[in-house]
Amino acid sequence: MAVLDAFSLRGRTALVTGGNRGLGRGFARALAEAGADVVIAARDEVRSADVVAEVTALGRRALAVPADVTRPEEVEQMMSVAVEEMGRLDILVNNAGVAIHRPALEIPLEEWQRVIDLNLTAVWTCSTAAARHMIAAGGGVIVNIGSISAEIVNRPQWQPAYNASKAGVHQLTKSLAAEWAPHNIRVNALAPGYVRTEMADVDRPEFQQRWILDAPMQRASTPEEIAPSLVYLAGDASSFMTGSVLVVDGGYTLH
Repeated sequence: MAVLDAFSLRGRTALVTGGNRGLGRGFARALAEAGADVVIAARDEVRSADVVAEVTALGRRALAVPADVTRPEEVEQMMSVAVEEMGRLDILVNNAGVAIHRPALEIPLEEWQRVIDLNLTAVWTCSTAAARHMIAAGGGVIVNIGSISAEIVNRPQWQPAYNASKAGVHQLTKSLAAEWAPHNIRVNALAPGYVRTEMADVDRPEFQQRWILDAPMQRASTPEEIAPSLVYLAGDASSFMTGSVLVVDGGYTLH
C-alpha cells in the first residue's frame, strides 16, 4: 500500500456523535474528504442537515440520525438505522460532549451527572452498541475524543466534572482496546488542547494567560487543524495502533 493510500477512507462509513458543530463538524468534513460516507448523530436536526449538505457536496453519502446518546434505547436505534441505511459501519467517532465551568463545591449533583452521562457513559454505550455490529462484520475502528483535561487541571476556570469524565474516556479507551483487539477492533483516543469552538471561548481575555500564552506555541487550534489527526486514527495509516491517546495540543502538556 502506498503511503498516501493508507490515509484513504474510501469505501468506509463513519458515524460521528455530536457531528453537527465545532470539532464534530470538522471531523465529519475531514472524514468525507478522505473518502468516507458519514452519519451525523446529534439532537439538532437543522444543524445536522447543514453538515449533511456539506458532506454530499464533497461527493460522499451522508445521513443525519436524530439521537440523544445519553439514552441507551436511542443509541441502539441510531446504530441500527446507520447500518441499515448505509449498509455498514466501519468507524465510530465518540465526539459528543459538554463542558461546564464551576467550582467543585458549587456543582449540583444533577449537573455532575449530566457531564458524566454525556462525556463518559455515552462513550461506553455507543462503543458497545457499535462493537456488536463491527464484530459481526469482521472489525472496525473506534476513536474517542478525549482531552488534555484528562491529564492536567485547567485554569483559571474550574471544571472537575469535565476533567474526571475525560480521564475516564482515556482509560476506557485502553480497556476496550485490549479487550476487542482479538475482534479486529482498534480503539484509540484523540486528546486536543484548546480549540476555537463554541465550547471553548479561547479569546476571552481572562483565559489568555493560562490557555494560550502558557503553551509553547502560544495559540489555539481550529477544528480543521485537529481533524487530520482524526483521519489518521480512523484509517489504515494507524493500523498497528490501539489503546493509545494521541495528544494534539500545541505543546501545552509539556510542562
